[in-house]
Amino acid sequence: MSEDLTLEDIPGIGRITAKKLRNAGIFSVKQLAMYTTEELVDIGIDDSRATSILRAARRAVRQKALVLTAIEHEKLMKSFHLLTTGVKAIDDLLGGGLEPQSIYELAGEFGTGKTQICHQLAVTVQLTPNRGGVNGKAMYIDTEGTFSLQRIYPIAERFGIDLDHIKKNILVAKPMNVEDLEELVRGELVKYVEEGVKLIVVDSIIALYRAEFKGREMLARRQQRINYLLDWLKRIGKTYNTYTVITNQVLDRPLGFGPVVKVPTGGNIIAHASTHRLYLKREGDIWKLEVLDSPKIARKASVCFRITDIGVEDV
Repeated sequence: MSEDLTLEDIPGIGRITAKKLRNAGIFSVKQLAMYTTEELVDIGIDDSRATSILRAARRAVRQKALVLTAIEHEKLMKSFHLLTTGVKAIDDLLGGGLEPQSIYELAGEFGTGKTQICHQLAVTVQLTPNRGGVNGKAMYIDTEGTFSLQRIYPIAERFGIDLDHIKKNILVAKPMNVEDLEELVRGELVKYVEEGVKLIVVDSIIALYRAEFKGREMLARRQQRINYLLDWLKRIGKTYNTYTVITNQVLDRPLGFGPVVKVPTGGNIIAHASTHRLYLKREGDIWKLEVLDSPKIARKASVCFRITDIGVEDV
């Protein structure tokens, strides 16, 4: 099994190379297999050696064929557990819950329930499979200072989970800047995933990038960096079958001489990277979730929910 292998077990990796990899935050063969030749060259490994090391690492960790028939692919996807949101209407809309290896984008204005759903998922991921969970931990990457343990407590009580257990199984990261965020996702996050994290939340995906890359002249660079981060989240999802949720802000877009509409930020980069794009809005005392784009769910399909003292609930 690849889990039993150390870096030194891979042909081409000696003591010095292994030290370089570990200094760069690469501790397992499975983690190494996600890297590219260019990324290993950046940490000081020769180009030809990097290529041969990665080939050997991927052979060691590949437990299924790279190419599957459609029947085999369907069977594989059905073998995965779906993660409940704790709201039946939303689960039904999503086909039973969140699927692994996908990125779910929750976009909306302030107060539309994005962070509330993320808090609830950090609890439901810890439920047993017969209750819609996966017995997993949550990594909550908080870029806007929105995480609240006090909000977690009543949700945990609602689902009957011990508070001490809940606190131990929610990891909170507060990156200070874009570089901090990217280093976390490329390195330390993977270590925690290998130790049981199944849910990755980034709340929000755009905040640090909008703050640091200001002005139109920085737009292309900003988009490249966001794309790189999202690509790493997808690599982790495919390798470890994690559930990934990102929140996104919105901006105003005029429609010619007509009305102004709200659209998610990040342009085509986030649009293409997100598997399921969901738009949230509030209408009085009722909140609404609408599908913007999805390979499986009809566009504009929607459900209503409410937010109470004990979390996100059905209407």
